[in-house]
Amino acid sequence: MLAFTLRRLVTALISVWLASLVVFSAIIAVPGDPAAIILGLNASPEARAALSAKLGLDVPAPQRYARWLGGVVTGDFGESINYQAPVGRLIRDRLKVSVPLSLGAALVATLLAIPLGIFAAMRRGTLLDPLITTLSQVGAAVPSFWLGLIFILYFGVQLKWFPAGGFTPFDTDPVKWFRSLTLPVLALGLGQAAVMTRMTRAAMLDVLGQDFVRTARAKGVGTRSVVLKHALRNAMVTIITILGLSLTNVFIGSIVIEQVFALPGMGRLALTAIGTRDFPLLQGEILVYAATIVALGFIVDLSYGLLDPRIRYA
Repeated sequence: MLAFTLRRLVTALISVWLASLVVFSAIIAVPGDPAAIILGLNASPEARAALSAKLGLDVPAPQRYARWLGGVVTGDFGESINYQAPVGRLIRDRLKVSVPLSLGAALVATLLAIPLGIFAAMRRGTLLDPLITTLSQVGAAVPSFWLGLIFILYFGVQLKWFPAGGFTPFDTDPVKWFRSLTLPVLALGLGQAAVMTRMTRAAMLDVLGQDFVRTARAKGVGTRSVVLKHALRNAMVTIITILGLSLTNVFIGSIVIEQVFALPGMGRLALTAIGTRDFPLLQGEILVYAATIVALGFIVDLSYGLLDPRIRYA
């Protein structure tokens, strides 16, 4: 298991390094002078020269990349032009919003999708199976931002059960923090639950149709025991893959939801960086998104090795 973990860790680190190279190359590939793009065409030559020196544009690109990558390794992503603050600190502050939002949505999706997917597979051929399948198809077709707007209008404006937008930090008021995240979490998680339900059902049906399940049933093993002790265990590799994809989807999907509910998270920060042409901030944010996706893939790979020892030696 140690050798398997080390191989996956090396692969993950190489992936993050390649992502950093792509991010840096994409930023420097923007046509025109970055200083002129940021300051505008009417900026004085002195102001452009000062900003170019601040951004390190007066040195060759390989040297700038090495300097930036060295800072990233130590946690220094540079300084935001728009906020005049360290990029790392800005990202850490926004992660306090995006991380609980994404984890909460993934938890909601998992708690709904896996039981419903298993139940639909067990009830194949009955009325409940097409009912669950139809509901999941409808849920998957509904955009999360539209669902968020419906929640705001009904639960936030009409019933006033939850705030219609904004965010309260946990250390300020835990109850208000929970209430401020409830509607965004549900809007993001329910759509993902619909997709996961269909995938879980398909994975369970595939396992339930295999020979060892038919053998267990022929020996008189009960349906619940067959599903929970035999089929579910063999379907876990596929289900773990679904969970990994779900976490990635909700983390990326939180960008839109944060805009709908006016949450000061990573998504709003990224859109602000794009709008203000804050290249150092945008560069750091994209790298954090890429590293998070790679980290989730690494965790999923380790889970494969734990669930199926054959994968460790593949």
